[in-house]
Amino acid sequence: MPKYVIEREIPGAGNIPPRELQAISQKSCGVLKGLGPQIQWVQSFVTDDKIYCIYIAPDRETVLEHARQGGFPANSVAQVRSVIDPTTAE
Repeated sequence: MPKYVIEREIPGAGNIPPRELQAISQKSCGVLKGLGPQIQWVQSFVTDDKIYCIYIAPDRETVLEHARQGGFPANSVAQVRSVIDPTTAE
């Protein structure tokens, strides 16, 4: 199943309090449950003004539907083609 990186532009994201991040996560999980097991949230990285999310989904449209239903921005959705790390250099 394809993996996607979603870039969400959210000014001040790095200052979102933990309780609000929890509420956002709960909303996301609720939408995922409604969409079914074909889409999975792997993890997200919160930076100063963006949140980068990793999802497994059958296609880009499913990722965009999650964003639409959840009211989350999805400024960029890119399919991961390869994963590299320091062991790739060996």
